[in-house]
Amino acid sequence: MLIDLFAFEGNVRSLHVILGLCLGLVFGISAQASGYCLRRVISGTPSQRASAGAVWVTSLAVALIGMFFANFFNLIALEAHHFFNPSVPVVAIFTGGLIFGAGMILTRGCVSRLTVLLGTGNLRALFVLLTFVVTAHATMKGVLTPVRASLGSLTVDLPAVSLSALPLLFLTFAIIAVIAVVLLIRFTRPQVSHVGFGAVIGLVAVGGWVATSKLLFDEFDPLPVQSAAFTLPWSDSLFWLIASTSIPAGFGVGFISGVLSGSFLSASFRGELKFTSFATPIQTFRYLAGGALMGLGGVLAGGCTVGAGLSGLATGSFAAFLALIAIILGGWITTHIMSRGYQGAVAAA
Repeated sequence: MLIDLFAFEGNVRSLHVILGLCLGLVFGISAQASGYCLRRVISGTPSQRASAGAVWVTSLAVALIGMFFANFFNLIALEAHHFFNPSVPVVAIFTGGLIFGAGMILTRGCVSRLTVLLGTGNLRALFVLLTFVVTAHATMKGVLTPVRASLGSLTVDLPAVSLSALPLLFLTFAIIAVIAVVLLIRFTRPQVSHVGFGAVIGLVAVGGWVATSKLLFDEFDPLPVQSAAFTLPWSDSLFWLIASTSIPAGFGVGFISGVLSGSFLSASFRGELKFTSFATPIQTFRYLAGGALMGLGGVLAGGCTVGAGLSGLATGSFAAFLALIAIILGGWITTHIMSRGYQGAVAAA
């Protein structure tokens, strides 16, 4: 076990916090420098969609290739993760994805992007994230639990829960993603550095799965297997922040802290630190609604654009694939409605 090899004077939980901090730091720097965000692929300007699409697909392709080899060499063990539950709550996942997609359009950024923006001084992001995490926690353990329980009870049993059980198909999927990256880079000509940062983000997802499921796994003190994500980590961070004397920090707290720190360092180096707040009351209401929708949707879908869309899909999970499709569809529908002139009370920021 890694703890024995390095004679670390601590416990497994401490190593999980350090791992989360390191991976979050890398993610925060890479995401801030590249403008990493799936929302920009769906509703950005044509140039934004092209560049953001190349970066996002690059991260997914690298994560898929990395996870294929990690699975091939038996470096991961994800059977206990909820993405690999044979009973898939399809209604909850699809509904949650649609809701999350709508929310990220209203707030002009998914949770990962808003976390990065918070590190640069964006106060709108702080407002949305507080709304998001309170709603997410209410859905997990509070007044919205009945909604989650009722939708989650509608399940479908799948003969296979992941492409990892079908290695040839998994490899084919990864190769298709690589081909898509090559074509996007050729036709959109994104900044080389941005594509490089996208690749690094893909490696962060792989590193999280490998480290928490194998390298740092302790059968005498088992901790949840996790990777790059934001829904559960933000909820864990809030819980730890208000009750740290009774609730120890874990991977999620370290990851969120790392993302904020990495974003701040990157923005400082690039001269992009700037306080930003709301301009109008209607804008505030729009972001409030978006944050609440993402909190509810993120829990129902089992993750956000990173937790399910990148880290989840990299495992080959069919549940994660359904969540990502629903998020994209929800974002596209909301963008289409707003572009048709129904902004009204949700006028663009």
